[in-house]
Amino acid sequence: MHGTGLELALVLLLAAVIAVPVFKRFGLGAVLGYLAAGVVLGPHVLGFVQDADRILNAAEIGVVMLLFVIGLELSPSRLMVMRRPVFGAGTVQVLLSAVVLGGLLLLNHFSWKSALVIGTALALSSTAVGLQLLSEHKALNTDYGRLGFAILLFQDLVAIPLLAAIPLLGGVKNETLSWQDASIALGALMLVIVLGRPMLRQLFNIVARTRMPEVFTATALLVVLGTAWFMAEAGLSASLGAFIAGVLLADSEFRHEIESQIEPFKGLLLGLFFIAVGMGIDLKRVAAEPEIIALGVAILLVVKFSILIALGLAARMSLRNALMLGSVLWLGGEFAFVVFNEAERAHLLGRINHDRLVAVVSLSMAITPLLLLALQRSLQLKPAPRPTQPAPDETLKDAGAQRPQVLIAGMGRFGQIVGRLLTAQRIPFVALEADPDTVKDLRRFGNQLYYGDPTRPDLLRAAGAEHIRVFVMAMDNPDTNLRAVRLVRRMYPKATVLARARNRQHAWKLLDMSAEPFREVFGSSLEASERVLTALGFPENVARDHVQRFREHDEALLKAQHLVYDDEAAVMQTSRDARADLMHLFEADASDSTTVKPSNDKE
Repeated sequence: MHGTGLELALVLLLAAVIAVPVFKRFGLGAVLGYLAAGVVLGPHVLGFVQDADRILNAAEIGVVMLLFVIGLELSPSRLMVMRRPVFGAGTVQVLLSAVVLGGLLLLNHFSWKSALVIGTALALSSTAVGLQLLSEHKALNTDYGRLGFAILLFQDLVAIPLLAAIPLLGGVKNETLSWQDASIALGALMLVIVLGRPMLRQLFNIVARTRMPEVFTATALLVVLGTAWFMAEAGLSASLGAFIAGVLLADSEFRHEIESQIEPFKGLLLGLFFIAVGMGIDLKRVAAEPEIIALGVAILLVVKFSILIALGLAARMSLRNALMLGSVLWLGGEFAFVVFNEAERAHLLGRINHDRLVAVVSLSMAITPLLLLALQRSLQLKPAPRPTQPAPDETLKDAGAQRPQVLIAGMGRFGQIVGRLLTAQRIPFVALEADPDTVKDLRRFGNQLYYGDPTRPDLLRAAGAEHIRVFVMAMDNPDTNLRAVRLVRRMYPKATVLARARNRQHAWKLLDMSAEPFREVFGSSLEASERVLTALGFPENVARDHVQRFREHDEALLKAQHLVYDDEAAVMQTSRDARADLMHLFEADASDSTTVKPSNDKE
């Protein structure tokens, strides 16, 4: 395609908009839709794009952002818990796969150096495709999803020394890894780990005070791309740098806001990455050597599938989960393309074998969504049955096993009291606050809350709102409060919504949206009224009874006025009738001989 960049962008977006919904409609997944669009647009079919490598290099930013978002989900403490599956299962998978695949390459007359590099590269799986498939099937939190993620994380770590070893094995002059280079890489890694956390939190704290969403978005992108660039310049992986930056911000109060800002860019650029991979599939090479390419794909899938199933069973998974683990990670990976290019440059790989291997890895990535779907249907793999839900209060109190099921929006005076009570009951909750100063102050006392605007749907999704059963809308501003309630009611209609109300008019509007209003001074005013009665000499039980009856009367009046609150005359008439009924009620009590009257100490 020899047009402008605008025309290229239009063609890519149009292809994605057409292909992805069609493939999703037939249950084939978004990844396969993107890959198919890339094949059609690429140089071997319609030829709209001739330079697929240029697009692939740009689209790798999507993989960088994917690793950053994954890092946001992993706090350092959780990462330490995962060290066994990462370095245990990950090491076994890469080692066994590299040995078997490298041995087969030796039998095919490859040198031992070439077999070592290429076998290790083929042992790596696609992080982008694997995680996307796990996400589409909602399997990231399953047994095989967690183990699969741990293996992918180890593979990303292995890619760094592999890339560094290629020039050493190839004997390329002036490209060997020196101690100075290794020291620079390790120094950069330690610098990011030690200084990254306080510097990044301080940066976002300053930017949040500007109250300008576009500046916060720019800062989030700057952190992701800047950390990736810094690590790449130091000789490490850009994806690893982004992942570390995400981990450093996982415990930050800005975590959900950052995730909501990065998510749209990540999804769009990942789609572009898959399109570029589809463009790189050399259909001419496949057509010229169909038997060799098909055999290569089959060997790659069978070897990795077998090893992954054995790993799953060794980890005491069910056969079902072991099969799912194998079917998600048996494909080749995007990093293999980089390794093949470097191996060719270091004279470890000829051009013909390079093209064959690129075709094998590309086809394995393209057909994996189809094979996964076929495997599920042939084995009739259904979702694992959900465990029986315990009683509601027990479900909420089990903080170690359950996600937070309460979200408090607004941590001012109202929201803080709700949060303190939940904390005392060991009930986990997610709290959102739009004032960065409030967030900073409350986190000093150990409160777990996050910076963000609860009127934004992307932020609610990032905060895990799909798992929330009770939303407590405690924002001080009535307009903000109503917008947030309206959004929650639209997105999560089955959830319970409890909302802070400034006055009766605000409460009526909340009732319109089936939210339960709590007037912010009503309860404390009734408590003060009860104390007034006791100070006048009423016995405590009588004062408490009068206040409770007044509460019931006023709440009934609130609901009655809600039916006619758009008619001012009707509201006034309802108020007059209710006032008369209330006076008659207490006059009847006063005339009752059993009613205790206030005492008078002077009598």
